[in-house]
Amino acid sequence: MNAIIASLTAIWTSSIGKKIIVALTGAFLVLFLAGHLVGNLLVFVGREAFNDYAYFLHHMIHGAGIWLFRLVMLTALALHVAATVSLTLQNRAARKPYECQAVIQASISSRSMILSGLTLLAFFIYHMLHFTMRIGNEYDTLDRYKETVMHNGEKLVRHDAWLMVVDGFSYGPATLFYLIAMTLLCSHLSHGVASIFQTLGLRFKKCESIIQGLSLGYAVVIWVGFVSIPVAIFFGIVKH
Repeated sequence: MNAIIASLTAIWTSSIGKKIIVALTGAFLVLFLAGHLVGNLLVFVGREAFNDYAYFLHHMIHGAGIWLFRLVMLTALALHVAATVSLTLQNRAARKPYECQAVIQASISSRSMILSGLTLLAFFIYHMLHFTMRIGNEYDTLDRYKETVMHNGEKLVRHDAWLMVVDGFSYGPATLFYLIAMTLLCSHLSHGVASIFQTLGLRFKKCESIIQGLSLGYAVVIWVGFVSIPVAIFFGIVKH
């Protein structure tokens, strides 16, 4: 046990170790975003499809699956943010005055990684409180957010997640915050995906432009996908 703790401590205190933590947790979160987007886009398919998806997620492994996944995701996010902040502070402390000119060649997205990351962490907490824990709203108490369907030949009363999302994004401030967060997220991704390849030793001169294009393309797809949902709801393209 002591050997494991010593190894983990050595990884964390090493700048290379922290970079690997950022890369691995970043890769996990990048894959999560793609899967989350596919599920969220079911909003456009309709109430039944989206609520079937939500019901499945909340009843995996008798309801334990979704909480296990949230725990893993929160751990990955916490490690990603903590390691990124630690590396940024470490680099700033080690940089000599004349080296500050080097940031001129850095992209805006790469220079704002820590700021966008902390803003996204705040958004994630808000998003969890809004749609997952449903604090500060009546999504759990009003009958209009309950849907009765036939399941295995019996009537099943389940949460109407589709209506909750439609009502949630019909509120201007929530939609605006979401759009800002998604824009920051994709600015973060446009630099972060390429950085994952570089940290893991998968970025070479011959394929550098391809990886950079992949990073930017992925960020654009994620932005368009996630932003399309609140925009369509707010402007009445998707409505109940």
